[in-house]
Amino acid sequence: MRIPIYLDHNATTPVDPDVLEAMLPYFQHQFGNPASKTHRFGWDADSAVDNAREQIATAISARSREIILTSGATESNNLAILGVATRHHGDPGEIITCATEHKAVLDPCRSLEQKGWKIHRLAPDRTGRIRPSQVEKLLSPHTALVSVMAANNETGALQPIAEIGALTRAASVPFHTDAAQALGKIAIDVQALGVDLLSISGHKIYAPKGIGALFVRSRPRVPIAPIQFGGGHEQGLRSGTIPVPLVVGLGTALEIAEVSREKNMARERTLADRLWRGISSAIPSAILHGVDRLREPSETLPGTVNVGFPGIEAEALLLGTPQIALSSGSACTSAETEPSHVLRAMAVPAPIAHGSIRFSLGRSTRAEEVDYTIRLIASVVNRLRG
Repeated sequence: MRIPIYLDHNATTPVDPDVLEAMLPYFQHQFGNPASKTHRFGWDADSAVDNAREQIATAISARSREIILTSGATESNNLAILGVATRHHGDPGEIITCATEHKAVLDPCRSLEQKGWKIHRLAPDRTGRIRPSQVEKLLSPHTALVSVMAANNETGALQPIAEIGALTRAASVPFHTDAAQALGKIAIDVQALGVDLLSISGHKIYAPKGIGALFVRSRPRVPIAPIQFGGGHEQGLRSGTIPVPLVVGLGTALEIAEVSREKNMARERTLADRLWRGISSAIPSAILHGVDRLREPSETLPGTVNVGFPGIEAEALLLGTPQIALSSGSACTSAETEPSHVLRAMAVPAPIAHGSIRFSLGRSTRAEEVDYTIRLIASVVNRLRG
């Protein structure tokens, strides 16, 4: 067992060795620009991008022409939200979203709110989920977009995306979902879910950082405008030279993830359940945030466990456990001292939210690492309380 143990896979993942191997030729020997249409170097690069685009599309049951390559889920979320808003005609419209979304969704919405848009932030229940009826109640002729993430990055709670998709489809309202944490971990089918825009992140699924994609439905075509200009790449929606090695890595990573998804799901769920049982047994006062994974395993990500330790500050617990890589929430907000906005939206009392830790398991996690983590966490919590 190697120390430190990495249990922060929701923040980022290492590049899979097979992904790295697939990428390497495109850094040196096949280094062409896919936009160069007059010679073999450009043709080979363009072919590699086409193949990767097809791999990405296959993973979510989309068409390859519906895949817009971006730098990651943050850019994809911004393109989806601001792109739809830019194409909106007339007075500022309305957007329905959830209070537990990633800041890459909440911040673009806040920017639009400052320009006169009405933003409806739905409050989740104590499991972190919203009800489709909450969305249905707010849908109106003024609704320009609904944006609800597929899986929460802090608690692992899965939202009722298919049910919301049915409502938005009936109302002819575009539906966006941030699938950065869900893709590769659970089945994602854009046809079955009824989503029109879907954000993808590479570094959450063992691909490199700096690459992602946005699915943009073509039938019917979602009205969306670019927010970045300078060359008309990606059907005019995202200008910029395509980073071929990274795109190849994303396509390969998704293909690998889909082949092994069921096996990885079962394995990570077993280990995460073992982790929670061990912690709750050693520390009876520990509180599981989100869905009760032992009773409703299909309603939460397999490998995400968010635990509150009453009477303990998360920062003190993290400092006391340097042998394990953990976090108190999203990596994007790890420098903040305020309790998680996700837990606050779930009505978790501030003292408990301040003492909450996210454990996120991955392909490399082993049973002995889980057992070591349980013993160490219990020891440090008891010492801090003492």
